[in-house]
Amino acid sequence: MLKEAIYHRPKNNYAYAYNKELLHIRIRTKKGDLEKVRLIYGDPFDYKGSKPDLHELPMTVTYQDDLFDYWFVECQPINRRMHYMFALQENKTEPIVYFTEKEFYDYLPYDNPTFFFKFPFLNPIDVFQAPTWVKETVWYQIFPERFANGDKNLDPAEALPWASTEPSPENYFGGDIPGIIQHFDYLSELGITGIYLTPIFKAHSNHKYDTIDYFEMDPQFGDKETFKTFVEKCHERGIKVMLDAVFNHSGFYFAPFQDVLEKGERSDYKNWFHVREFPLQLNPKPNFDTFAFTANMPKLNTENPKVKNYLLDVAKYWIEEFDIDGWRLDVANEIDHQFWREFRQTVKAIKPDVYILGEIWHDSMPWLAGDQFDAVMNYPFTEAALDFFARNTINAEQFSHQIDRVLASYPENVNEIAFNLLGSHDTPRVLTQCRGDKRKAKLLYLFQLSFIGTPCIYYGDEIGMTGGQDPGCRKCMEWDEQNQDHNLLSLFKKIIQLRKNEPALGPNGTIRFLHTDNAKNHIIYERTSEDSVIIFIINNSEQKQEISLPKQYIEQDMMDLLTEKSADKSSEATVEPFGFRVLRMEK
Repeated sequence: MLKEAIYHRPKNNYAYAYNKELLHIRIRTKKGDLEKVRLIYGDPFDYKGSKPDLHELPMTVTYQDDLFDYWFVECQPINRRMHYMFALQENKTEPIVYFTEKEFYDYLPYDNPTFFFKFPFLNPIDVFQAPTWVKETVWYQIFPERFANGDKNLDPAEALPWASTEPSPENYFGGDIPGIIQHFDYLSELGITGIYLTPIFKAHSNHKYDTIDYFEMDPQFGDKETFKTFVEKCHERGIKVMLDAVFNHSGFYFAPFQDVLEKGERSDYKNWFHVREFPLQLNPKPNFDTFAFTANMPKLNTENPKVKNYLLDVAKYWIEEFDIDGWRLDVANEIDHQFWREFRQTVKAIKPDVYILGEIWHDSMPWLAGDQFDAVMNYPFTEAALDFFARNTINAEQFSHQIDRVLASYPENVNEIAFNLLGSHDTPRVLTQCRGDKRKAKLLYLFQLSFIGTPCIYYGDEIGMTGGQDPGCRKCMEWDEQNQDHNLLSLFKKIIQLRKNEPALGPNGTIRFLHTDNAKNHIIYERTSEDSVIIFIINNSEQKQEISLPKQYIEQDMMDLLTEKSADKSSEATVEPFGFRVLRMEK
């Protein structure tokens, strides 16, 4: 037993309240090292004579990566409090080792209950609580300037005819909010139930991440009445609306920053920013903090009470006045945690089920303890999926390990609303990453839409749009149906409909990898509910394959969910090159 590999901490993703009654406990051990792990637990104040009254539950390996097994158990603490330890066994012939907060023991350490791990009390207010509606939402990210031009009267003076040239950081095509409204039927038919808009506030650029006025719509998108109508029409269709907030930095033409540029140290706003010296210097590098080294995006000092109050007023305003349903928070990891705690308290007091999504590209547990964000953009999921299906830089087993590592990094109630994307306005298009191979793109979308959490489609991906890194990924939406891939679009509609109709693909379904084959590069995973199991068989190779079913599913009655016909009872499934099968069976 490699004791150095064993890890547990009674907090975060290793011990947490799943709801007001149940605790989830995880422990990490060396991969394949242990045959049996049990949770030994009890109420810390409950004794039988001189010994603590203890109970036990078996734990199972739910996730596994290249180095570790992650054992899991769900339990109901006695009297909402618990102390516990782990009983570890390599195999039936080896002695049991007991792991406590203090150390390892070769006997059950009844005499040292103070050394047990402690979950002192399950306080309901500490339970991670996120909006339940998010679990069933399929998001659609829209870059408003490039989705649709619905009102030519709103066009900037320099606007070009729609899609008349390639996108650049400077050009405009006149996309606006009326254009989105005109395509509501398209979005509803696709199955979209959430729209995520990149910034719509008054700004200098076409991307609008350089805000001039946080309380005003950018005039090229429409006025506030138009936006209010947009939100109302979305809600009539059962579509939620999430706005993009850039609170890490403002734009160059933000009035307080212009005041500092003009007045220097005499400005009343000098402490709204992180200025190292006066006068302000823009080149070759700014002498004030910015997003990256971009001088036209000065970083806001969110520890300044005046700045904090201003931004919190912004957050409240768009909820109170327009009834938006969520905030996506740009560059969220560079803002202090205290600001986000107060942000959460502020917006949840107005609308308790508002969704708070942070843009963080790395391990995000510090923001997901229930006091700040509801979710983050799940880029570790994104990179693992692209590496396996699009780039061919990892094999099937490595892919399953990376996905399991992502899942093990967070509590299950966090995973259930993770924001799972494959591309965005910041990344090359999925089909471009697949080098134009639509078969590979379909595998990516199938995995994304069948995964737990809430998926997000970047506008135009569903019809086969391409584009490299920004600005290439920000092309005008293709509305000519002759230039749309309807076969790809049909797949999106089919899988989204399955998400809505199949309980195993719903918010209460679980996911587990059943088999990976590195030589043939295929994977099998399952989604499970109380009543049914759906098996996904994906062949990520150029060869047609006869793929063996897991033994527990051999000769079972199955329904092919893509053809909606009964599947032949067999021990194998035939899968075309870069193809897939989706099979359902009743439990």
